[in-house]
Amino acid sequence: MMPFALALQFLTRLPVRLRRAPSAEESAESLLWYPLVGVVLGLLLLLGNVLLSGVDVSLRAALLLAAWVWLSGGLHLDGLADTADAWIGGYGDRERTLAIMKDPACGPIGVLALLLCLLLKYCALALLLQHQLWSLLLVAPWMGRCLLPLLLLTTPYVRAGGLGESLTRAMPRQRLQWVLLGNAVVLLCFGLVGLLAFMTAIVLTLLARRLLLQRLGGTTGDTAGALLEVAECTVLVVAAVVLA
Repeated sequence: MMPFALALQFLTRLPVRLRRAPSAEESAESLLWYPLVGVVLGLLLLLGNVLLSGVDVSLRAALLLAAWVWLSGGLHLDGLADTADAWIGGYGDRERTLAIMKDPACGPIGVLALLLCLLLKYCALALLLQHQLWSLLLVAPWMGRCLLPLLLLTTPYVRAGGLGESLTRAMPRQRLQWVLLGNAVVLLCFGLVGLLAFMTAIVLTLLARRLLLQRLGGTTGDTAGALLEVAECTVLVVAAVVLA
């Protein structure tokens, strides 16, 4: 279970300790478990919602969002901020965009992207909880963590020496395709909620992939994280507009 433990350690703040250093193959196989990590996060959010059932909906939405950010360690929000800064500040130039993305400092565009993303998530969550559409607490993080391996599977990785380069080099492509297909089938069993999440994931992945290929020739870890955050936010907003 080393690959699952590795995925859980990387994508969450849960106290997971590895007994030994993983091999390159085990690190690559951890991509197969990313969707399950999303399910774990979703189940924890559902549990939090039950424990906070007596709390006002607005405050509950804020607490659940804070737990969501804490559980994920803000990893993908960092990618969103870096990508937003680089995309605007790069002025269409590939090397400048990659250089800005690598800079650990967060500029004003990155801050705005974070604020807008969290604001939209909070408002959508409050509305969804008010209408007892709790399944989105499971579906959104689950769908988001399906998109990470999907993007790496379908898009070249362009950051030399980056973590994603070693993952994609030894990626179990055939097994990963079956895992993603299986997750898509199960996701669609959630009815309209699952269909909305599935369509959102497909549309955003295709759009992101096209933009990334045009600007960078591929993806990076930051842009993959940005896609996850945008997808989670979008599916919550769309569900709130359509279902609530």
